[in-house]
Amino acid sequence: MLQNRVDPFGNLIKTKARGAWMGNRGVIHNENQEILRPFKLKAWIICKLQFKGRHRKIMSPNRWTELFFLDEATAFAAGHRPCFECRREDAGKFKTFWLKGNPEYAFDKKTSIQKIDEIMHGERIDRQGSKVVFEEDVHSLPNGCFVLHNDGPFLVLNKMLLPWSPSGYLQGIPFPQVGKVSVLTPKSVVNAFRAGYLPEMAVVLS
Repeated sequence: MLQNRVDPFGNLIKTKARGAWMGNRGVIHNENQEILRPFKLKAWIICKLQFKGRHRKIMSPNRWTELFFLDEATAFAAGHRPCFECRREDAGKFKTFWLKGNPEYAFDKKTSIQKIDEIMHGERIDRQGSKVVFEEDVHSLPNGCFVLHNDGPFLVLNKMLLPWSPSGYLQGIPFPQVGKVSVLTPKSVVNAFRAGYLPEMAVVLS
């Protein structure tokens, strides 16, 4: 079993559960298919599982490391964003909503995605390699965000908190009445969700 599944904290874990999306942080494994580092690139991306009939052998030597996510919401919480090659339409849509939700940076449509990657990198992990979180009232958060509750990751969806597991979401609980929560999804991504980007989630919306 390979250590190539990503949880909402951005950790790389081992699990038999399969993912709906693939991801990339550069070459982070060795010839023995062992993870050496959490990332090599600041561009952490979310890719389709299949694209133009390409076939890859997982964790081939000197090739970028294939990572996998339960759903897009999990990938965003970890700090990834859509790939501009295999998901050009979604990537363009995300950039548009990111720009709309984060006007304080004075970026525009001509701004390179690398500039956004720089912002997101500072929001996902600190200099000690720890997950960056911020505090916010849970009632103000849009669907698709992840928060820390009872020491675990929970998805925000329709005023409910759904506990995450590698195989899917468990029974949800109502929002707490008062108080702030620690948000796992990077702040600028939360703003992009507020502006209109709705991530794919492995749940049935009613």
